[in-house]
Amino acid sequence: MSSAKRSDESAGESDLTARARIRDAAVTCFGQHGFDVSVRAIAEQAGVSPGLVIHHFGSKAGLRQACDDHVVGIINEIKTESITSHDGQTFLHQFATMEEYTPLIAYAFRSVQAGGPLAVSLYERMVADVERYLAAGEAEGTIRPSRDPAKRARWMAANSMGSMLLQVTLYQTGPDIDFSQLMRTWSEEYMLPALELYTEGLLTERTMLDAYLLYVSDPPEESR
Repeated sequence: MSSAKRSDESAGESDLTARARIRDAAVTCFGQHGFDVSVRAIAEQAGVSPGLVIHHFGSKAGLRQACDDHVVGIINEIKTESITSHDGQTFLHQFATMEEYTPLIAYAFRSVQAGGPLAVSLYERMVADVERYLAAGEAEGTIRPSRDPAKRARWMAANSMGSMLLQVTLYQTGPDIDFSQLMRTWSEEYMLPALELYTEGLLTERTMLDAYLLYVSDPPEESR
C-alpha cells in the first residue's frame, strides 16, 4: 500500500472521528441548554472550530438532523437488546449503566419540550421504533401480541416521555436540569411499578376490556 493511500485513509478516519465528536458534543449541548445553543458553543464543546462544524453538517439544522438519527438509533438498539433478551443480566447491566445514556435522554426530552415540526418528527420516529422493537419481542416470545401494535407503541412512548415531563415541571425549577438526578429519581419512583404492570398486569378480571371491545365494535348512536 502506498504512503499516499495510507495518508488518505488516515485522514478519512480522522475526519470521521471529528464528525462523531461534533455530533456527540451537539447532543450534550442541546440536551443541557436546549436548541438555542450556538454553533460556536458546540464547537468549543467538541474542541473544533465553528467552520469545521459547518463543513461536516452544512448547517445547524443539518447537525440537529444528525443528532436525531444518532439518538433514535442508539435508543432503539438498547431497547431492542433489552426487550428480546431472555437473560435478566442484560436488563441489570443496562440498568446499572443507565446514566451513560443520560445525554441521549436529555436530548430527546429537550426536543419534545421545544415542540414544533422537528420535535414531532423525532417523536414519531421514536414511536415507530417502539413498535419495531416490540414486534421483535413478539417474534422472540418475550412480548405478548397486541390487538393494535401501533396504538400500544404510541401509548408506551407517551407514558414514558410524559412521566419525565411531569417530573421536571413539578419538581425541577429553572433552566438548568440535572438529567442524571432526573434519571435516578425516575428509576426510583417508576421502575418497580412499571415492571409490575408490564409483567404481571393490573386488573384481575376482563370486565373493562371486554366492555370496551364490545363498545368499539358496536358503539351507541349519538343522541340528537
